[in-house]
Amino acid sequence: MESIEIKTTIGMIACCECGVPIEPNQANMCNGCLRSRVDITEGITRSTTIYMCKFCDRYFVPPTTWMRAELESKELLSICLKKLKPMMTKVRLTDAAFVWTEAHSKRIKVKLTIQKEVFTSTILQQSMVVEFTVNNQMCDDCRRAEAKDFWRACVQVRQKAEFKKTLFYLEQLLLKHSAHKNCTGVKPVPTGIDFYFSKLQDSRSFVDFLVTVLPCKYHYAQELVSHDTKNNTYDYKHTFCVEIVPICRDDIVCLPKKVAQQLGNMSQIVICLRISNVISLIDPNNLQIADIQSTNFWRDPFESLCTPKQLTEFYVLDVEQDHNLARKAGHGFVSKKHLFANVWLVRSDQVGNSEAQTIYTRTHLGHLLHPGDLAMGFDIRNCNVNNRVFDEMKADDVPDVVLVRKVFDRSRRAARRQWKLKRLVVDGNIIGNETASVADEFQRFMEDVEEDPQMREKINIYKDSEKMAQRMMVETDDEVPPDGPTLAEMLDDLHIDSDDDSRRRESVSEETMET
Repeated sequence: MESIEIKTTIGMIACCECGVPIEPNQANMCNGCLRSRVDITEGITRSTTIYMCKFCDRYFVPPTTWMRAELESKELLSICLKKLKPMMTKVRLTDAAFVWTEAHSKRIKVKLTIQKEVFTSTILQQSMVVEFTVNNQMCDDCRRAEAKDFWRACVQVRQKAEFKKTLFYLEQLLLKHSAHKNCTGVKPVPTGIDFYFSKLQDSRSFVDFLVTVLPCKYHYAQELVSHDTKNNTYDYKHTFCVEIVPICRDDIVCLPKKVAQQLGNMSQIVICLRISNVISLIDPNNLQIADIQSTNFWRDPFESLCTPKQLTEFYVLDVEQDHNLARKAGHGFVSKKHLFANVWLVRSDQVGNSEAQTIYTRTHLGHLLHPGDLAMGFDIRNCNVNNRVFDEMKADDVPDVVLVRKVFDRSRRAARRQWKLKRLVVDGNIIGNETASVADEFQRFMEDVEEDPQMREKINIYKDSEKMAQRMMVETDDEVPPDGPTLAEMLDDLHIDSDDDSRRRESVSEETMET
C-alpha cells in the first residue's frame, strides 16, 4: 500500500488591533501592537544617583562599601547594576553597555536590554537607557583623614642617637617602596617620627616593613577609648613603639669580649660601616667585617664609644700600605674594598709645631689616604670614656687613634653633585628639615650615599635638572658643546672607585638612577 503524507498547516488570524495576519498567540496581537500596549520597563527608573568620593575617587556601594573603578570599566558597570537590582526583580537582564558621555559631565549612561514573559509562552524584549548622576560624598576614610586628630593606630619610630642618618635612610626606603601610603598623618619628633593609621592592619604591615629593612624591635600597647556594656564591644587605640638600634654610621663601638669572639675573634674596638637590615662592622686592625642581626644585638647590646661629633681632625704624614696581612686562626670574612695600611699622624691644630707628637696607628683606609690628606679619627689617648666594657680591656689592646673617614672638600663635592634625593613631604613641610643643623646632617647623609655603593642600591637617586641646566649654561659660555653630563660622568661624581659600580653604569635609567 502506498503511504499517505499528511501535511499540517498553521492557520493565520488577524491581529485584534491592526488586522495584520499573524500566527495565533495568547494576546491575539502582533509584535508592534504588543509593544505599544505592554511596557515591560515599567517600574525601572530612567535616572538615578550614585555617589563618589572626590578625594580618593571611589564609588559608594551600599550599605557601607567604597570601591575604586575607572570610567566605562566592568567594576563601574557592576556598581550601576547593583543600584538597579531592586527594580529588576520581575525582568531578565540580557545585555548592558555604556553609552558615551563627556568625562567631566558627571553623567553615566547605561543601555539595558531586558526580557519579560507578558503572556504564556510570549516573551517580550525591550531596550532602555538609564542615566546615573554622580554626586560627591566624602567616604569614611577620607573624613577621618581630614580630621587631623583622628587615628586608630600609631607607630612611633625612635632612635636614641645624636645623628639622624638612619632616619634619613628610612625616609628614602619609605619613598621607594611607598610603605607610608596608608598613613593618615606623619609627625616628626626630636628623636624620631610618628606615623598614624586609620586601621590596625595597616599599622601592623608598616611595622613588619620596618623590622625587615632596619635592625629594630617594637612594643605593643592599646588604650581603651569606649566600651558598650550592652553588646560587649570595645573601642581601642593601638600604639607600636619601634626602637631602632642606637648605632649610626661612622660610630666607634666597643664590643663585649664574648660577642667579639663569636664574630671571628675580632678586636673589641670596631667601626660601624653602615646600618641596613643588619649592623655592618669592620675591624681597622685586620679588615675583618661582620654583620650583626637585630636579635643578636638586643640579646647582647653594646653602646657607641664615640660619635661623629667627637672625632678629631688629623694630618697624615706618611702612609705605608701592607698587602701581606696576616690572618689568625678563626678569622672571619675580610673586606676586599678596603686596604690595610700603617699611618703616621699629627693633630691638625699642631701642624708646624716642633713639639707636636707623631702618632702611629693602623687603619682600613689605605686605599684613600695619602701624605698630606686630612682624616677624622677618635683620639683615645686624650679622651674620657665612660664605658664598662672599655674599662675592662687591656691597655695593649687599645689603639692610640682610630681613623674613621677621610676629609673631603664639602663645597666642591656639593658643586659637582648632579643628583638629588626626594624628601617625605607632609602638609607642605619636609620631615626632618626644620633647622640648619638637621639640614647639615642631611648633606652628610648625601655624602655617605656617594661613598657607599651598597646604600645606593637600595634607594632611588634622581637627576638634578637645575644643576644640570646651570652646568650646560656654563659650558655654553666657555664655547663647549652643551651635550650635558653622561650617566657615567654623573656616577663618577659619586666618587666610585670599585669595579662593581662600573658594571652597574649600563643599568642606570634615564630619569631615575637606581644603582
